[in-house]
Amino acid sequence: MSQYIVSARKYRPDSFESLIGQDNIARTLKNSILRGQLAHAYLFCGPRGVGKTSTARIFAKTINCSHPTEDMEPCGECESCVSFREGRSYCIHELDAASNNGIDDIKALMDQVQIPPQVGKYSVYIIDEVHMLSQSAFNAFLKTLEEPPAHAIFILATTEKHKILPTILSRCQTYDFNRISVPDIVNNLRDIAGKEGVTIDDESLHIIAQKADGAMRDALTIFDQTVAFCGTDVKYEDVIRNLNVLDYEYSFRLVDSFLTGDYASAMLIFDEVLAKGFNAQHFISSLSSHLRDLIVSRTAGLDALLDLPASLKQRYRAQAEACTLQFLYDALSITTQCEAGYKAAINQRLHIEFALMKLAFLSKGVPGSAAAVPVGDKSGGSGAGNRATLGIVRGGDPSEKLGGGPVQQDVSSTTTPGLEAEPKHEAKAEEAKPAPRRRVAKTGASLSLNSLMSEPEDHKAEADEAAPALEELTDGKIYEKWKEMPGLYPSQPRLANGLANAKVEISREDGVTVTFIVTNDAQRSWIESHKLHELEGRFQKLLGVPGVKLRVAAAHFEEEKVIYTPEDKAKYLMENNPEVIDIISDLGLDIK
Repeated sequence: MSQYIVSARKYRPDSFESLIGQDNIARTLKNSILRGQLAHAYLFCGPRGVGKTSTARIFAKTINCSHPTEDMEPCGECESCVSFREGRSYCIHELDAASNNGIDDIKALMDQVQIPPQVGKYSVYIIDEVHMLSQSAFNAFLKTLEEPPAHAIFILATTEKHKILPTILSRCQTYDFNRISVPDIVNNLRDIAGKEGVTIDDESLHIIAQKADGAMRDALTIFDQTVAFCGTDVKYEDVIRNLNVLDYEYSFRLVDSFLTGDYASAMLIFDEVLAKGFNAQHFISSLSSHLRDLIVSRTAGLDALLDLPASLKQRYRAQAEACTLQFLYDALSITTQCEAGYKAAINQRLHIEFALMKLAFLSKGVPGSAAAVPVGDKSGGSGAGNRATLGIVRGGDPSEKLGGGPVQQDVSSTTTPGLEAEPKHEAKAEEAKPAPRRRVAKTGASLSLNSLMSEPEDHKAEADEAAPALEELTDGKIYEKWKEMPGLYPSQPRLANGLANAKVEISREDGVTVTFIVTNDAQRSWIESHKLHELEGRFQKLLGVPGVKLRVAAAHFEEEKVIYTPEDKAKYLMENNPEVIDIISDLGLDIK
């Protein structure tokens, strides 16, 4: 039985050409070799599994290769390349800074740097996870890193660039490695699967690539795990079960239930997801991502933003065409709000179920939902969606709203142009009105010159009806009702105290104006800016008379002069007692 080698090691890049997703870095390093412009120190930084150490090894092999190709790739046949491949190279050294992070380890490295290479031109020192070096080790390394021997080149690799000292960064050429894109990972995995004799579909490869999160090493590890579970014939269902990934099918079914307004099916799908052991927050996050992909699929020219196989893109496009953009926008708003408030919710399952109900009600136009108009209604305007828009809830009876009271809304005013309301609905609505109302044209919610001219007369009639109530309002009733005002603000003790202590004045010059006087200008200014309108409305409600006006004023106190010095006391006595002046004159006193 031959020794098994994992794919991450077996298919590790050994040339610039086989390096995945780092074309700009590979081109820069090859040009520097071709022109002979090699720096003495390099810093490779980036996420895990993107090829930092592999690039350092390829670069070290190439600069020591005796017969590089025209494209600056190592030949793989010279003594330097063969010795490195067999692990016996004396010119390429790798050091793990995580386990050799002390000052003594750096001193040993500094002594080793002085030895020239036996084979090749350069002694290359690859220090992995260099951010793990201690502060003293970094300081001891500074001088050697800045002025090493001519044959020494340092390549530092790290995943945490922010932990590197600025003095180290200034001595190195820095190369930032990017995350590997999903298409690049899929293409590489497809080639490896072909070499290994593994049959796998593109959807499974995309699941593995997305799970890897931009790291090729992670993708190869997941690929080996999948092959160990499924064998050489890999199925999509086995992949998502092995990796515990939520299937796309759940999101498609949920959106279909939202479009039909079937909140019961949505809740059952959510229960099925929970029964399979998936996290509820991951569920709502997956639904948000699905809605985002539908919006992208619906918009032409945004296909590049979808990391999906071609077969799945077609299905996304088909479902996106069945949804309006407003529906998708409102739905995404609900899911993101649910996701943001998930951790703060006490009953987290109910929190998500309530969001699913709101999503299902979007297509129904139920009062209180995020949309007031039907979405995807194919019935021509006479279905349940339109009845909900008119406030009709139970049994199609327009005389009942959600609370059971009579409808106060004119049906003709809510009918859209080109869509006439049913005659029987209009007749019932007229019967339910408690009092006759001004007639509205049945051609739609439009304005006419006659209606604009009749409005001032209506307002005048209303004012004439309110005028006798103002005349009958007595000062005693105003004072009595004002005493109830502080009790309306139990949660605002300062305002309530100010109202209780305010002096009230009544003026009847132009209607009825009640002025309450507070203690200072600051309090007056704040009440006038923030509370006066509210106070006036509440006071009118207490009185039962809408025409009463409310004003606020500040009290002005005369400053009392305090007498301190003897001179002030003498002047005060002379001003208020004329006989004191006579006494001062008779005695010949000198008063300053």
